[in-house]
Amino acid sequence: MENFNLPKVPDNVSENFKTICTIMSTLCKEKLNEEYFQLSIELAGKLARKRPSPFLSGATKTWAAGIIHALGTVNFLFDKSQSPHMTSRNLCEWFDLGQSTISSKSKSIREMFKIHQMDAKWCLPSKMIDHPMVCLVAFNGCIVDVRTAPYEMKVAAYEAGVIPYIPEEK
Repeated sequence: MENFNLPKVPDNVSENFKTICTIMSTLCKEKLNEEYFQLSIELAGKLARKRPSPFLSGATKTWAAGIIHALGTVNFLFDKSQSPHMTSRNLCEWFDLGQSTISSKSKSIREMFKIHQMDAKWCLPSKMIDHPMVCLVAFNGCIVDVRTAPYEMKVAAYEAGVIPYIPEEK
């Protein structure tokens, strides 16, 4: 996470974008992981490229917190049975922001991009194979959970890009 490559964003928001990414890098290194960081950079890039970019107003720390909270909502970050795990309270303390501030920013981000809980687009890659909706495929007119399908079907689903890897080979 130290020397990260950032996507291209408009010049008028590039400084705010870099600051937001640096904040998220520090949090992910201390409390989360590389996957959260990569997804957070992707979401921050989308926000930076939005016209007009919401990064032109508001504190960079609040945007960073909102991005992490939005992704945490999708990936069950606040569920203690998950790994990585961080309570909402710990997230607020880390950013030194109030719950309502972070939740409000997170909600506006999720609404902006129609992000919902269990949204496969924003799911951590390591959690993709456990995602109940991602593994459902149509086969001969029937919906099948590819995780319980024969090996040949798993290979076909992998080759079609439906699943990120073949479970038996991971």
